[in-house]
Amino acid sequence: MSSMLFSPYKLGPMELSNRIAIAPMCQYSADEGLATDWHMIHLGQLALSGASLLIIEATAVTPEGRISPDDLGLWSDAHLDALKPIIAAIRRHSPIKVAVQLAHAGRKASSAAPWLGGANIKPDEERGWQTVAPSAVPHAEGETVPLALDADGLQRIKQGFVDAARRAAALGLDGIELHGAHGYLLHEFLSPLSNRREDQYGGSLENRMRYPLEVLEAVQAAVPETMAVGMRISATDWVEGGWNIEESVVFARELEKRGCHFIHVSSGGLSPQQKIPVGAGYQIAFAERIKRESSMPTIGVGLITEPQQAEHILQSGQADMVALARAMLYNPRWPWHAAAELGAQVAAPQQYWRSQPHQFKNLFGDTRLGQR
Repeated sequence: MSSMLFSPYKLGPMELSNRIAIAPMCQYSADEGLATDWHMIHLGQLALSGASLLIIEATAVTPEGRISPDDLGLWSDAHLDALKPIIAAIRRHSPIKVAVQLAHAGRKASSAAPWLGGANIKPDEERGWQTVAPSAVPHAEGETVPLALDADGLQRIKQGFVDAARRAAALGLDGIELHGAHGYLLHEFLSPLSNRREDQYGGSLENRMRYPLEVLEAVQAAVPETMAVGMRISATDWVEGGWNIEESVVFARELEKRGCHFIHVSSGGLSPQQKIPVGAGYQIAFAERIKRESSMPTIGVGLITEPQQAEHILQSGQADMVALARAMLYNPRWPWHAAAELGAQVAAPQQYWRSQPHQFKNLFGDTRLGQR
């Protein structure tokens, strides 16, 4: 049986050579939102991995939408210009498709980098700022109370998503993933734990879904039809009374009605009260249910570490693609090793062809030029 992991697939208009995506991973290494040489090294090595899709880390659409002061941004043309040489280098040396995750951190913004403890930075502290959210409910006790967004604030942030999406299109990117997961702004609208509004954006499930759906539609209208536009969600808050898988299924169907090209299914991140039973593939059941109850291409993610595990997820119909994050940082050639184990082929740069082990004669295709 041929490997499904290394079979082609499409996310809307985006044609992919295999079903391995590199999930977005924050690097906390930007300079006032501008990409740095770290991003050139980091994204460059991942672009040579053999995966078919690279999703650039959560990229803020407004300054206050950054998770940390050192998060990547795309809220001005200067940010576009900083990313240009990185994208150009990837295009020259890799066939990988590149998307960007556009995000607003909401009440979880103004936080320190993980290696500095990750704590909330108060507005009166160095490098801190006032956060915003659907409601004036802090993420955790003792953290900054966010300002509840009014109509002007909602429109300003929606326009931020639109402007960032247009810059992504100007960069020649292949896709956009809207960040509706992990307790950030769009997820905050979805969850009744963080959304206490009494207007058309709060209360009922229909109302709580309204703003994320409006952002999706605005971004879709702003970019060419040749760009894939999808959304990452947290399928559950892992907290009683919070956002759950049943609501996620309804939301997925609403995304599908609006022509969303894919859904990337994660979980958690909204509340420190979450209780997550972490284990191998612990989120895949959520992807499976959403895939079963909608027809939108579904990306599964979460402690997928072994090639046979990834293959089984696809062969059993639990997801259409798999995304790897930390496993890819640990082993940036994971797709090469997976292809070797599964008897498949993977794209590799000619400069590396000579690294092919003798027992895997066709791993990279025709490598005769690399044997000189």
